[in-house]
Amino acid sequence: MIKKTLSILIGAILAFTTLFAAPKPRWSAEKANKWAADKGWIVGCDYVTSNAINQIEMWQAETFSPEIIDRELGYAESIGFNTVRVFFSHLVYLDDPKGFKQRFSQFLDICEKHHIRALPTFWTNGGKCKEPKLGPQPPSRKGVHNSEWCMVPGTEWVNDPTTWPKLEKMVKDILRTYRNDKRILMWCLYNEPENLRRGVKSSIPLMSATFHWAREINPSQPLTAPIWRPVGEKGTSLPEVSFVLENSDVISFHAYKTPEVTERYIQTLLPYGRPLVCTEYMARTLGSTFEGCMPVFKKYNVGAINFGLVTGKLNCHYHWNKTDKNGFSIPWDKEPDVWFHDIFREDGTPFSEKEIEFIKSMTGAK
Repeated sequence: MIKKTLSILIGAILAFTTLFAAPKPRWSAEKANKWAADKGWIVGCDYVTSNAINQIEMWQAETFSPEIIDRELGYAESIGFNTVRVFFSHLVYLDDPKGFKQRFSQFLDICEKHHIRALPTFWTNGGKCKEPKLGPQPPSRKGVHNSEWCMVPGTEWVNDPTTWPKLEKMVKDILRTYRNDKRILMWCLYNEPENLRRGVKSSIPLMSATFHWAREINPSQPLTAPIWRPVGEKGTSLPEVSFVLENSDVISFHAYKTPEVTERYIQTLLPYGRPLVCTEYMARTLGSTFEGCMPVFKKYNVGAINFGLVTGKLNCHYHWNKTDKNGFSIPWDKEPDVWFHDIFREDGTPFSEKEIEFIKSMTGAK
């Protein structure tokens, strides 16, 4: 009990000091807008290799696959995408920091080959894998959307500040190594901080600490963390929303919404006067489509990064699953006629040729 109380106290003190004593202030709106003006329209996807069930399988040495990355980023380049958002694994990094960075550098080389920039993400509260560990990962579960995605660093780490020195080492080492790398678009420090699940008490202490560590390194690329849902919608956590709006250089958000709702959402963020990037959208059966949403994003010069590129072990072409009384996903019994996420099959054939032509018309790809 004493140890738990002490841990909470340490977390509170660290959160307070990092909130009000960051070594570098966030970028001015002027600096952020100048950065955005130099980048053009940001358009791309959240990317996980088709052979990976989660972040561990994508980055660990045994399953890291430059050949697959090269082929699949070629698909992205062919439709005019210039950005891919990827998710890190703290377990892979802490096991072999040098090897992890070598593989990430190789990934960046492939990005550059295809005229694509990376948007790396450190932490995320989303995920179904309950006990992530290195080594062989669980097999893909037929009919289950994203069955083994990992919370990073996970509930125990988020709630226990005594574990954070290891996370600080990771953040500072990676940012120090790539702080001036033009292949990096920007850094997403914490994905879905509002997603308070599986016992996460609050994302703010770790998120605040991570922003503090990043400001100490002061990378040339901007920092961000996305708003999960339109403010006021069920599931919104206002403390996390307030924090990211007050600390992000570039405002990012998620929008699995119809074009009409997405446009209203954007309009609520425009008064902040900062560049806007949607880092997750496109769920066809929810009315979030390329044909409907891309014109809205382009109208306001909002970055458009959809979830998914190539369907594979993640099974993200299935709709989000319903759950049983114990919280376990109920598998869908057949392949969906209309894909939820993703654009291409593994061999490069698209879900919809018509959709591909529309995307290319928006990006200017030939």
